[in-house]
Amino acid sequence: MMTDPIADMLTRIRNAIKVEHETLDVPFSKLKLGVVDVLKREGYIWNYEIVESSPFNYIRIQLKYSASGEPAIQCIRKISKPGRRVYSSPKDLKPVLNGLGISVLSANVGVVSDREARAQNVGGEVLCEIW
Repeated sequence: MMTDPIADMLTRIRNAIKVEHETLDVPFSKLKLGVVDVLKREGYIWNYEIVESSPFNYIRIQLKYSASGEPAIQCIRKISKPGRRVYSSPKDLKPVLNGLGISVLSANVGVVSDREARAQNVGGEVLCEIW
């Protein structure tokens, strides 16, 4: 049994970027779907779709690259881990790389980026940072 499915998804994304894949499939969950939706809203991936198959559904992610082949996601790292959960209030949310990156939070309003969390004045568990 996997103890941290979000870390597994982030590792799959990191590995797919290293070998320059255009798409990748990750097992479906609502939390993963929320994280992928934030990545799309913030412009780090082109698109995603839910692929229904038996016995499990998948999220197919289209990774984003520039014309020169540079990936949109330069670094992606897990912050909150099963052994050490990290929570942040809206006033304690700091911009990642002076606003060049984002933090992804699981808040009571759903999965949001740090910019959206500050705008809505909500805090939550800091899942990962991306730049």
